[in-house]
Amino acid sequence: MTFGPASLLGVEPYESTAPQQNYQAGSSEEQDNLLRAAYRQVLGNSYVMDSERQIVTESQFKMGRISMREFVRALAKSSLYRSRFFDACNRYRYIELTFKHLLGRSPDSFEEMRQHAHRLDRQGYDADIDSFINSDEYQERFGEDTVPYLHGWKSGPGKSMRGFTWMFQLTRGAASSDLKGDLSGIEFKLGSAAYINRSLPIIAPSGINGNGQGFGFRPTPLGRAVQTRLGVGATDEGKVFRVETTGYLNYSKHRKSNKVLYLPFNKLLEQLQRIRSEGGKVSSITPVP
Repeated sequence: MTFGPASLLGVEPYESTAPQQNYQAGSSEEQDNLLRAAYRQVLGNSYVMDSERQIVTESQFKMGRISMREFVRALAKSSLYRSRFFDACNRYRYIELTFKHLLGRSPDSFEEMRQHAHRLDRQGYDADIDSFINSDEYQERFGEDTVPYLHGWKSGPGKSMRGFTWMFQLTRGAASSDLKGDLSGIEFKLGSAAYINRSLPIIAPSGINGNGQGFGFRPTPLGRAVQTRLGVGATDEGKVFRVETTGYLNYSKHRKSNKVLYLPFNKLLEQLQRIRSEGGKVSSITPVP
């Protein structure tokens, strides 16, 4: 089950596309479609020039010598993938994107990411890619013939709410790639939320309301939030609340679009009304212990 209308959350293009599978009797055109889908998924919707295509591996797939699973493995181990997502990116940015590209979901916890970081240190890059492709999870969901696809925004048995919200940070519409057009670029996108295993607010992508007043949201780094405290402590009516906002206009002119306020209960409604009047959007409200 998908949380909320797919069109408002930026995942409609993925939600409306059925998984693509390879059959031995498939035509050449169908095989080309499968290969394009694999490039698009594994490379995060990045543009691939003709000179960058994996011609030998494509031929092996078309002749039936390797499965789609092995084509995905070869593509993820290629210098094309490595140069774009491993060599050029923050290590944890590479790991969060590889979860998305190869398993179709976000990491479930920082511990899961740390296991891959340790494997990279001990066994190297190829072994880390193999750990994704050889996993029971990959085999059960995609098998030998299915092109990996995004599914992490769907709730289900055993699915943590934390990983569910993280997926919306990694998947924000289909118009741009995972590097170009993304606010985080080569930096770790889940940031401090991953380090402390915190869920993130689900914010609609820029311009989704069609009025041209787009906005962006990035998790606030630990210790670097723009913070303001109104009032001293909580009142008798409740705790102090941490309110994180985003969505202020003219985002491109500002380094930070996030703003964090600490409000006692009796100031909460007043400040929420002010945020709305200034064009901001509340991304989370949490009580402060």
